[in-house]
Amino acid sequence: MGARSKARKRALDVLFEADQRGIDPVGLLADRIAEPGTEASLPQYSVDLVEGVIAEQDRIDELLATHAHGWTIDRMPAVDRALLRLGTWEILFNDDVPDAVAVDEAVELARSLSTDESPQFVNGLLGRIVDLKPTLLA
Repeated sequence: MGARSKARKRALDVLFEADQRGIDPVGLLADRIAEPGTEASLPQYSVDLVEGVIAEQDRIDELLATHAHGWTIDRMPAVDRALLRLGTWEILFNDDVPDAVAVDEAVELARSLSTDESPQFVNGLLGRIVDLKPTLLA
């Protein structure tokens, strides 16, 4: 697993834990930076991802809710919700990551960490975001 893949997984861990515990992700991120516990310190890209998702979360959630036909944000599995937020942020707000890589990485994490249906769901929804990207950033 590459350095960015590991960083994405660590960012996912922070977002997922904050969501499950109902706590502020920024506070949890600060705690993980100060005291990483049994793991190595958070890579800078993990910090960038979490901070980016939090900064754009309202816009990201609005897009996900609009384009996830039949699904509300709250109804999505928590892992998928966090993955979709990360993937959407990378697609729309991080020019350093090709869109296809952002989608593939999110799908791989969904495959290993979520439900059997999650990879297809994540791929479809992030694919829609990629398709709409030119109009979303206009």
